[in-house]
Amino acid sequence: QVELVESGGGLVQPGGSLTLTCAVPGSIFSRHNVMAWYRQAPGRERELVASFTSGGARIYADSVKGRFTISRDTTTNTLYLLMNNLKPEDTAVYYCNIQNSGSTYWGQGTQVTVSS
Repeated sequence: QVELVESGGGLVQPGGSLTLTCAVPGSIFSRHNVMAWYRQAPGRERELVASFTSGGARIYADSVKGRFTISRDTTTNTLYLLMNNLKPEDTAVYYCNIQNSGSTYWGQGTQVTVSS
């Protein structure tokens, strides 16, 4: 069974930073796969935050452009989301997502709460 393991969430004050980490099994970690971060706030639908396309380009939701950075380490099979200048509206459960050969994989989610 393929398992994605996220970590790095927590409580942070507005303006603060967090880095989320997703450990991805080597069997589905590929630069040719779509690798993404989504989030879901209470009462709202899950939304795309940032993604590597299958061609390797980075795309971001307008709400996080200039503040968040998606990256990956091919030596450790790890996907990252660096989040700077966090705002209360960034509060949500964040999910790692991998799309590989027609299958979609999700992590269990990690809570990010931005509050003073």
